Parts: sequence; C-alpha cells; structure tokens
Amino acid sequence: MNKPIINIGILAHVDAGKTTLTENLLYKTGAIRSKGSVDSGSAVTDNLEIERKRGISIRSAATSFEWEGIQFNLIDTPGHADFSAEVERCLAVLDVAILVVSAVEGVQGHTYSLWDALQSMNIPTLVVVNKLDRQGADYLNVLEELQAELQMKIFPLQASENDGLKDAAFVNIWEHEADSEIKNIALENLSDLDEDILEKYLEGESLALEDLKEKIRKYSKTGNLVPVLGAIAKEDIGTEEILKTLRDYYPSKEYGNNTETSALVFKIEHDKTLGRLAHIKVFGGTLKSRDVITNVTQQTEEKVAQLKKVFAHKLESIQELLAGDVGVISGLSNVMAGDILGNAELVPKQSIIQHPVLTVQVRAVKEEQYAALAEALSILNAEDPTMDFTWYKEDKELHLKLMGAIQFEIIKAIIMERFGIDTEFSDPTVIYKETPSTKAEGFVRYWMPKPCWAICTFEIEPGELNSGLVYESKVSVDKIARKYQNEIEQTIPKALQQGIKGWEVSDLKITLIDGEDHQVHSNPGDFILATPMGIMNGLKNTDTSLLEPFFYFEIKASEELLGAIASDLTNRRAVFANPEFANGKFILKGKTPIATSLNLSTRLHSITGGKGKIKLSFGGYQKCSDEQGVIREFKGVNPLDESQWILHKRGAFKADERKF
Repeated sequence: MNKPIINIGILAHVDAGKTTLTENLLYKTGAIRSKGSVDSGSAVTDNLEIERKRGISIRSAATSFEWEGIQFNLIDTPGHADFSAEVERCLAVLDVAILVVSAVEGVQGHTYSLWDALQSMNIPTLVVVNKLDRQGADYLNVLEELQAELQMKIFPLQASENDGLKDAAFVNIWEHEADSEIKNIALENLSDLDEDILEKYLEGESLALEDLKEKIRKYSKTGNLVPVLGAIAKEDIGTEEILKTLRDYYPSKEYGNNTETSALVFKIEHDKTLGRLAHIKVFGGTLKSRDVITNVTQQTEEKVAQLKKVFAHKLESIQELLAGDVGVISGLSNVMAGDILGNAELVPKQSIIQHPVLTVQVRAVKEEQYAALAEALSILNAEDPTMDFTWYKEDKELHLKLMGAIQFEIIKAIIMERFGIDTEFSDPTVIYKETPSTKAEGFVRYWMPKPCWAICTFEIEPGELNSGLVYESKVSVDKIARKYQNEIEQTIPKALQQGIKGWEVSDLKITLIDGEDHQVHSNPGDFILATPMGIMNGLKNTDTSLLEPFFYFEIKASEELLGAIASDLTNRRAVFANPEFANGKFILKGKTPIATSLNLSTRLHSITGGKGKIKLSFGGYQKCSDEQGVIREFKGVNPLDESQWILHKRGAFKADERKF
C-alpha cells in the first residue's frame, strides 16, 4: 500500500525564519543527520553560493522525508518579494502551506500578498508564529493582526509565556489551564463556521480539544479555519508540534482515479551530468521512465529519461511517480518552469503575487563573452520565464524584466557564480505600455517582389484600461482564406510587443475590416510578414498614449504622522481617499505610480521609525503623459520601414530578433 503523501510549502516575508524551520523539520524526521544554519551558510535548502553568503533563500528548494508513515514533500520558498515568481509556481503544488510570521514584526508587506494568493487558490494553511524569544515579541498582538489585517479565521492551539525573553515558551491551551482570551478567540472563530459548536459555545458547554478535532480537521482542510502554532526555530522549539498538527488536521489529499497523465513543472535546475532537471507535481495518472509526454505549454512531445526524488541533497532514482507526488524528471531538453505536461485541466490555475515592473539591459564586461552571456540568460530564463529574456541581435542588446533591485544584484552574482561571466546592468526602467489614442486604420499591401500577396486593412481603437487585446475579423473567407486569417490572428500579439513609443501595445481592439489573398501568388507566411506592417501603420495613424504601472497601497501608522506621510505621497503623484481613524492610528488607501514609488516602503519605515505598516499590490496600468513616462527607440527592424522589414523577414540579411 502506498504511503499517504502531504505536500507542504513554507512561506514567509523575508527573515521570518522559514529556512531554519525547514532544517528543524528535516533533522527531527531523520532526513538529515545534523542541522545546517542560515547564518553559517550550511542550510540544506540553500544550494546556491549567493544564498549561503547572503543568508536568504533565492530559489525554491524541494526535498522529501517520512514521518510516522507519512511521506512529506517539502518546498522551502524565497521570502523576498523580488522572487515571488518562484513562490507562485510552487503554490499550485501544495496541499498545505505553512505561513511563518515573526512574533516581533507581525504581519508584514509580503505576508499580505502571500495570504491573498493562498486564499485565491483555496490552499489550506497553518500559521507558525516564530521568534517569540526576541525582544519586542508579542504573540497576542500577532494573533489580533492575523484577524484584523488578514481577515483570517484563526484557531490558536497554544498560548505564550515570557514573550521577548530567553525563557519564552508556548503552552497548549487545551491541555492546561491557560489564557482563556486566546481560547475564546479559537472557539468564536470555529463557532462562526459550525452551528453545532456555536450552540454548545453559547450554552457554555465545556469544549475539549479531543471533541473539536473532527471539526478543526473539516474546516482546516478547506482553508476556512487556520490553526496557529508558536515556534522558536533557532532553538528547535515547536517543530514536533508542527508535525503533529499536519498529521492530525491536514490529511493526505485524494486525487481521484483519473488515469490521464497531468503534471506541472514548478522548478527547473541544471545538473552537470543529467542536464536540465524538471521538478514536477503529478496531478493525474502515473509517470514512468521512457514515457513520451506532451508539453502542452510549448506544444511539443518529449521522452522522459529518468525519474528521481530529492532526499536532503541527494537525488535518488525511482520507478514511477503517482498522482499527488512530487519528483524530478530528466530528458526534457526544452522544458521551462511553469510548463504543463499532459492534461492541463487537472492543474490548478496559478495565482499572480507580483508582476515584473522593471526592465534592464545586461552587458558582458568582456565583449568576447557576449554570446556566452546570451546563452546563460536563456538558461536562467527557462528557470524563471517571468524574466522574459529578449535578445535584440541587430542591436546586440540583452534585456530582462525583473521585480526589483535585489533581484538585479542576485542575477548578477548567479551569472558570475554559475557561468563565470562578469556583467554590467543598466539603470532599471519601469515597464511602460502604450495604447491607441484614437480610432484609426492601418493598411498594408505586400505584393512585391513576387511571389507574394497579402493585403489587409485593420481598424485600431482604444479599449478599456487593463483590458488587454480584443481581436475580431469582419472579412469573409472568400476574400482571405481561413488559413491566412489564422496567420493574422496568431501574429497580432507579436506585432504589438513594440509600438511607436517602444513599448508593448495593450488595451485596444483590432478589427480586420478588409483584405485579400491571391490564389496563385499568396504563400504561407505572407500574412505573417504583412500583419506587423499593417498594425504599425495603424498605430502611427492613431498615435499612442503611454500607460504607467501603479500600486494600490494601504498604509497604517500613528495619527501624528499623517501629515508627513500624506505630503510624501502627494509628491509621488499618489491619489488617496480620506483617512480612517481608530485607536490613535490612521489607515490611508489609494494608488500611486510605480515609477515614483519604488522606495515607498523604505521611506515609510524611515518616517515611522519602523512602526508603520504598508500593503502594496500591483494595480494595473493607467494613462500618463509622455513627460511623466519614458519613450524609447524601437529595437530591431521596424515594420514601418517596409523595404527593410521585407528584406529582413525574407532573409536578405541577418537581423533576427526574438520579438518577431
């Protein structure tokens, strides 16, 4: 009989102690013989040299262990918001998330984003309040924040003693006479979910934990109730209670009897011997070595070479991976993180935590390493496709999209560590977009030099903000054959990746209103070549407006600091509503351009002496003037230069670049 499997992920705002907690779990269950340390750079799940040097997790790390007949697949995720893409891919893998919160800092900026993502994907969650022995720790305050700021229905299993002192400890409030206030919080939240418990609670009946276990399990499994434990990870306090709670309240997930193979690639890494390794979770069917599997994301078929599982640092060969299990496959030479293998319908939709908001150009310090750098960035892009590596070959430029300044520093260090290439990064630029200013038409007639024939007229008009692209054809297949219309529709998103101001064009409607093919002269690919010329012609006729990305924010701080904070926000072109006041504090909600607000969290920390709280979330795009934004030159061959574009696409000279 197969062992029950529970896939757990450890998530937290940076420096809350999750990697130390991971080490404790591995040590307690016998997966490792001695515990590593984040501070000394010996943590099992920090594999990169840069992780060991900085003492932070940059990439997710998966490992497996067994405890009391249960197989746990554990994923330690990065804590810094700049590496949210790693976390996003891991969330779909999880049966249970362990959300670690510092007893001192409480709910922090990234905690909000993580909790929103967990809720959107209905992932059962266990909260662990760590670092109770640090000065300033306040367990009860953290419980109140979880409820008030995250709207979380918590079920505390413990109370604390001696917060902020070396002899700090946790006691089980259900086995000892302990804090009745915390016990009441637990019972009130459970009563809100269950009428039977509510009736007994209102009648004052004594409710023992043993009598509540079935109810706690029921609502924890659905994510509606969130058990809370305490820990002092650096002293290995609380580890066994975490394991017992996972065992008691989060049973192994059932995956049904679907025999069709389905899997998600949540991590890519490279091995000197095995090549590209894909960490996957199987959602349906059984995967074996030598199986041929369809990569539905890339529309390719590849053969699985070997199957492995990770135990601590070691890869061990296995015969098969069953639904619900996590493992590693080799042999898929082109696979990328986030790819879906087999049946896509069985894979949960991923939640977006953060969006890349900055673009940067990367150069090799030694010019002769230019091609090697391009290859290195291609490899890193497979590991994190949100970097959207773009190689403009004609301009000899290499561009990335990244989350923030910390990520720039880390990528630079990784390129040196793994590939031996010293790099320079340009100053980052916020990623703008552009959208049509008015309705206009774009015409293209590609009929020379023969044989070729593709004639189109596009109507281009503004759409609703943040609506993306809407396409429609009003041309009959008698005028343009279906196969050529398919070419047009597939090419339009690529044609919009650079507009007349150098940015992706979005929030528009494009309608094909006229055109013709030719029975003799039209060839496959003619409309692929012609479409960008027609689209760019239309964008030139309509002119475009810049769109800038913005954050929604929610700030909480002391009333006396309102003036200073409001003034700072106004200088950033922020827009905000009237503040709300309660208990000597204010809450301010609004939105602010990302270009002016990259250091907003740091500035708030300075103004409030670290006592203010800010929640930032990506809000989308809004219009801005050309002066407020950035206009950049078109990279590569511009379709507006029709003769050069035609020569380029017909291979008259080598000016290939990835966008088209």
